[in-house]
Amino acid sequence: MAKDEKKPKMTRAEKKAKKAEIKALKKQTKLPMSKERVRKILMGSKDRMGLLEQIALYVILTAISFVFVYPLLKMFATSMMSLSDLVDSSINWIPSSFYLDNYKTAFRVMDFWNTLWKSIVLAGVPTLIQVAICSFIGYGFAMFNFRGKTFLMGFMILSWVLPQCLTMSPTYQVYNSLGILGTIWAFVLPAIVGQGLKAPLFILICWQFFRQIPSSLHEAAKIDGAGYFKQYWKIGIPSASGAMLVVFLFSFVWYWNESYMTSTYIVNSTSSSKSLVDWTNMVVKLSSFDDSFTSYTSSSTGSSFSATVNTSYRMAGTILTILPLLLMYLVLQKQFVESVDNAGITGQ
Repeated sequence: MAKDEKKPKMTRAEKKAKKAEIKALKKQTKLPMSKERVRKILMGSKDRMGLLEQIALYVILTAISFVFVYPLLKMFATSMMSLSDLVDSSINWIPSSFYLDNYKTAFRVMDFWNTLWKSIVLAGVPTLIQVAICSFIGYGFAMFNFRGKTFLMGFMILSWVLPQCLTMSPTYQVYNSLGILGTIWAFVLPAIVGQGLKAPLFILICWQFFRQIPSSLHEAAKIDGAGYFKQYWKIGIPSASGAMLVVFLFSFVWYWNESYMTSTYIVNSTSSSKSLVDWTNMVVKLSSFDDSFTSYTSSSTGSSFSATVNTSYRMAGTILTILPLLLMYLVLQKQFVESVDNAGITGQ
């Protein structure tokens, strides 16, 4: 075979002429700054957002963000003020000096590390159980057609819509007869049977995710000899990881912020059963912050005299209460947003 002829090298003059030709073509193809081009830049086109639309969007998002961020900023600014700053009308946002003694006192009053551990256990254990149980129930509703399926789903939704105050008294009597009042079992046992806090909502979220799994995957798994439980473990769980994260975060936050049920069933229960651990959580501790502050100052001074609790102490205690949730959202922000978007539960 004949060898290909080598292309002759371009001289320096030819290269300059080529570059000049390319520049001339670019100038010809470049649109002049006409009214139509200005309108496209400002108003945008079908596939691109205009400058005015972008400015309006960012202004609206900034305003909405400020509505949510403002209380946090106000709480933090107040928590850093001393008593003299609180009574000084000229100081509104920025304190004269960062007064960290508010956090030190609130830290001791709330018995932070002990209360934090109990809060994590009270919220984390039923949450983990709820993630497993709700995903299992949702998988069954999504993958199997059986008699009474519609009735069971309707009954499940009805149990969610039913006001909680109507079932509070009979639930208390059942827990008392079972001897689980004042223990963590008051949260764990309902989660095991699929009746934990907001469990029907989590079942529906998992059901929606599992419905999106292609049936061809299950058919291929059946051909390979995989049973129902193996399909659930190998196909269902990896495909619904987004739903698992949504259920975990929502359930953990709701258990963390639940004060009434915690006070009724666990903290202030009058059951004769004795728990080895005196359970409480951060929110319940914050609700009794004034009483705890009075007891703490009285015991620390060794007399009946107690200092007066002010707004700075309360705001410091509030920041300590919500700080673990803020850190959790900060770490899992990207995965949480993607999971909520895939789950289609925006607005909850």
